[in-house]
Amino acid sequence: MTKEFDLAALLAERGAERYELHARHLNHQLPRMLRTIGFDKVYERAEGAHFWDADGNDYLDMLAGFAVMGLGRHHPVVRKALHDVLDASLADLTRFDCPPLPGLLAERLLSYSPHLDRVFFGNSGTEAVETALKFARYATGRPRILYCSHAFHGLTTGSLSVNGEDGFRDGFAPLLPDTALPLGDLDALARELKRGDVAALIVEPIQGKGVHEAPPGYLRAAQELLHRHKALLIADEVQTGLGRTGKFYAFQHEDGVEPDLVCVAKALSGGYVPVGATLGKDWIFQKVFSSMDRVQVHSASFGSNAQAMAAGLAVLSVMENEEIVANAAAVGERLKSRLAELVDRYELLAGVRGRGLMIGIEFGRPRSLRLRSRWTMLQTARKGLFAQMVVVPLLQRHRILTQVSGDHLEVIKLIPPLIIDTADADRFVDAFTEVMDDAHNGGGLLWDFGKTLVRQAVANR
Repeated sequence: MTKEFDLAALLAERGAERYELHARHLNHQLPRMLRTIGFDKVYERAEGAHFWDADGNDYLDMLAGFAVMGLGRHHPVVRKALHDVLDASLADLTRFDCPPLPGLLAERLLSYSPHLDRVFFGNSGTEAVETALKFARYATGRPRILYCSHAFHGLTTGSLSVNGEDGFRDGFAPLLPDTALPLGDLDALARELKRGDVAALIVEPIQGKGVHEAPPGYLRAAQELLHRHKALLIADEVQTGLGRTGKFYAFQHEDGVEPDLVCVAKALSGGYVPVGATLGKDWIFQKVFSSMDRVQVHSASFGSNAQAMAAGLAVLSVMENEEIVANAAAVGERLKSRLAELVDRYELLAGVRGRGLMIGIEFGRPRSLRLRSRWTMLQTARKGLFAQMVVVPLLQRHRILTQVSGDHLEVIKLIPPLIIDTADADRFVDAFTEVMDDAHNGGGLLWDFGKTLVRQAVANR
């Protein structure tokens, strides 16, 4: 007789096999990497910006699932919305009706984007980017997309074509016709536009890799250049959007910027149901969906599903009612300013940058001979090891989850849930200060782990 499915019983019976199951059936390098850096933890539950292990120890999340958990984990309003939509037994995804939830969520999203008119819902950030690339190429009749060096826009083939990191692109060619430009270089943009084949420039207002912000005035000037050459500006707000930088969109920090297409995802999900959205101007959608024959020319099997739409509506409601954007701005400023005060104190600390709750902490070559020799040892083995060396004791000693900002970068990126408070911010700064004290005082455990990372890096060559 077949047993009735019991999720709680299954987890109780097999949950302890989690790392073994991943090693056997999924990406086998993930558990290997986690064990190498001491991140092979077992978290039992989570709420808001915190995790707890089986012993009841509290961990502070400064990663937010790579910015997915904008409201933290298991926000009660989002949970209730999902219970409600499941209990409603809606006739979802019939494909031959116009359900209300997608229209309502589009209406709410567009209210934050008054210069935009229509929305396409997909299932992820990379799919939102794919949609923008397709729409830009079709609407302009041109093939080429410009993007910025060190950009990250996703890993499916189209979005990979505008990914500025060779490590992700290697081995997956041929990709779409594209050209990389230095972030902020208007002369390079003008040269490419003169060729007459550019459909759009896609840009992150603040790049996730390294936390580099577009220079002041760049987005507006780029927009003017693009429009003069009948090309489009695409703002990738997958990570920066929905309040992350202290405004609803990061491009809103610069007056006069009105992108033709905007991509959002991550935090819109409430941390529960994958969702992506591409917002755009009416004329672009009119060209793509130009007749009834083209009604399905671009679609997504699970796009606009009721659960994702309900989660998105709940997220926007919470953002308004709990003043999430203002909290991100205020707590982010406190966190950034306290960290910036440490730059003159620690010679290994090169700088702090970012906006709101998207902050990059960069490390650099120290002045003193004693520290410089150790720094050089790490850099010779593999660039980025010092940042990883800081991340590990933050977790092991202080129970704070962070991560480096990208491969071969000496930068830690802080992208915590937007609901963190000043106590959480202060907890991080105090822990970070202790780790930096150890690094500068020659703390044995910290530098011993550095030697372990060096051996691992050398072995992987």
